Amino acid sequence: MRIASLVAVGWIGFCGIASFASAEDAHTLVTPDDVKWTPAPKMLPAGAETAVLFGDPTKEGLFALRLKVPSGYAVAPHTHPADEVVTVISGTIKLGMGEAADRSAAKALPAGSFFALPPGMAHFAYFDEETVVQITTNGPWGIKYVNPADDPQKSQ
Repeated sequence: MRIASLVAVGWIGFCGIASFASAEDAHTLVTPDDVKWTPAPKMLPAGAETAVLFGDPTKEGLFALRLKVPSGYAVAPHTHPADEVVTVISGTIKLGMGEAADRSAAKALPAGSFFALPPGMAHFAYFDEETVVQITTNGPWGIKYVNPADDPQKSQ
């Protein structure tokens, strides 16, 4: 019985090491020097840049990306199809809730701030300084503007 127990413990340990090795092979590490900025998708107003850190925003599944916007940038009221989890990396986002971009109702969220919005929650954002936010959500990523005329893809 003792030998059977030792064999079982050894097998469990081996399986644990095998799981750890395969999980380790799938890990992602990104340093600030690794971040590669590209123009943001055309669903966002011109001038923003994105850097995908993990996953693929165009496919189903978890992804993380950074969005860098210049001073004076604004995103009209819109919704997303999935939860949106956002951390402010640098600068300040002014975030407002609702279907109208009432800037007086927006809350300033400086670097280090965090917010999470459920699917379908209308919100808008504007920026008085260059700002970087990190967005974590499930793809495919999408934006539906409350007013279709605000969709930058409609003006192309």
